[in-house]
Amino acid sequence: MGKLFGVVLAIIAILSAYPIVAHWYVQPVDISTHGHAIDEQLADTMAEAGLSFLGAQLLLAFFVWRFSQRKPGSRVWNIPGGATLMVAAAFILVGTEILALGVLGQKAWANVYFTPPKPDAMQIQSQAGQFAFYFRYPGVDGKFGPLHPDKIDEGNSNFFGLDPANDVESRDDIVSAELDVPVNREIQLLMHAKDVGHSFYVRELRIQQDFVPGLDLAVHFTPTQTGKYEIVCTQLCGLGHYNMKAYLNVLSQEDFDKWMKQKISEQ
Repeated sequence: MGKLFGVVLAIIAILSAYPIVAHWYVQPVDISTHGHAIDEQLADTMAEAGLSFLGAQLLLAFFVWRFSQRKPGSRVWNIPGGATLMVAAAFILVGTEILALGVLGQKAWANVYFTPPKPDAMQIQSQAGQFAFYFRYPGVDGKFGPLHPDKIDEGNSNFFGLDPANDVESRDDIVSAELDVPVNREIQLLMHAKDVGHSFYVRELRIQQDFVPGLDLAVHFTPTQTGKYEIVCTQLCGLGHYNMKAYLNVLSQEDFDKWMKQKISEQ
């Protein structure tokens, strides 16, 4: 039975690893300029993980085959160096694996997180709070008004705590529950959390960025395809976390201009 188990283990390992190595998994549509590099990095990671998994399981199957039916009194073989050598070898192999993936993925991640946006990137402020996203656009003056946390009043739709009566810059700011952006235009998203940790995740953009309370963070991207895409929170943020979502609407420049004019007229 021991040898049979070893054979079954090897077969299951091969059947499990092949779809990963062969890239059978289906990726959602890519709508960002940096998405191709992220997908390549994911493919390399999945292939490497699949091969590592396969190698470990085949080694386990070999040991099961080789030593499962050891006869009483037979000689026990010891691995040279014992457990210390095995731990050191595992440390070196895993460390090399992580280092290689880091080097391969450095360019892809740097384009998203370490490369500054262009000077003409459109700035949009994003606020996450239990359990909704809100987005703020500067008005005609191109400036954001200051925030006043003590003036936040969700009952009166003052989600950002604006004071238009005293702050001139706030009077034309546009607040929306959906993120509308023009296609092929770089967007810089200025992010802050109102209460606890949240996350901004759009799978089609290949972007996931946490909102950290007390920190102002930013991420930039350029959408390349019009459509409506779901924004979800991927950080457990309370009982309503499962329903915390919004939508990214990527519009043509003409449609975006019409949307902006409509929002300005509603001020």
